[in-house]
Amino acid sequence: MWSYLGKRALISLGTVLGIIVLVFFIVRVLPGDAAAVRAGPYASDEKIQLIRDQYGLDDPVFVQFGNYLGSVLTGDLGTSIRTDASVTEELMDRLPASLELAFYSVLVATLIGVPFGILAAANKDTWIDKAARVFAVIGSSMALFWLGLLLIFFLFYRLGWFPGPIDRLAVTTDPPTTITGFYTVDAALTGQFDVMMEAFWYLALPVMTLAFVLAAPILKMVRAAMIDTLTADHVRTAKAVGVPWREILLKDGFRNALLPVATAIGIVFGYMLGGNIIVEFLFAWPGVGRYAYTAIQNNDLEALQGFVVMVGILYVLLNVLIDIFYAWIDPRIRLGGKVAA
Repeated sequence: MWSYLGKRALISLGTVLGIIVLVFFIVRVLPGDAAAVRAGPYASDEKIQLIRDQYGLDDPVFVQFGNYLGSVLTGDLGTSIRTDASVTEELMDRLPASLELAFYSVLVATLIGVPFGILAAANKDTWIDKAARVFAVIGSSMALFWLGLLLIFFLFYRLGWFPGPIDRLAVTTDPPTTITGFYTVDAALTGQFDVMMEAFWYLALPVMTLAFVLAAPILKMVRAAMIDTLTADHVRTAKAVGVPWREILLKDGFRNALLPVATAIGIVFGYMLGGNIIVEFLFAWPGVGRYAYTAIQNNDLEALQGFVVMVGILYVLLNVLIDIFYAWIDPRIRLGGKVAA
């Protein structure tokens, strides 16, 4: 197991280094003068040259890369051109909002996709299976911005069932004391249950928007994995000896299909790690996705570069955790496919 984890750690470090190198050089080949962007549209040539000297933009590119790599290794992702603040601090301030939205969206999507995927596989080619497949097709093809706009129009504007897309809480409500960064959890831990319910209420529409779309790939993966498992020889044997169908479905079927199911959930959560830019912008959610959108609008390359690097590192860490989970539930993975006879 330790040998397996060591190999995964080395691969992950190489991947992170590759992300940093790629992002650095892509930003450097983008059109435009980085010093002029930092100085503003009305800056003089002297001011632009001063910024070049300050940030070492006239240094050879490999010297710039060495300085940038050293900064990243110490946790410094640069300084935002727009706010003149630390990109690392700004991203860390917004990351809990994105993670909270991602966690509840993936949780709801899993609670929808897994049971419906199991039901569809257990009732293959029946109306239940067809309904599940229709849902998967609609979810896969639905545009997030369109679904979000529909939910805002009907559930907030017309019916008034949910609050408007303004933030994580009402403007008159003070956020709970920061413990985890999740308003729902922090409010519960500090006994502010009214704030906790309000936080859930403001999460409802963006979570519904994302969960509807994210449930589709989970459902399809669960259904395919379950159908493949339920047609295996050991399942047919279990049926022949009279093992109850529910036990076959949950113990033999779902447990053997757990690896591809975990893959689907991991991919979906990885997709959400950087925050969904469209949904966060649509619902005025103060997460890292909205931060990246603002950085694009303002040509804030330092902020955008820091966002991409942070998301890349988080995604690599998530994949390491998924690999550890794989190795834990299936010894063949950590043993390289070799099992004792």
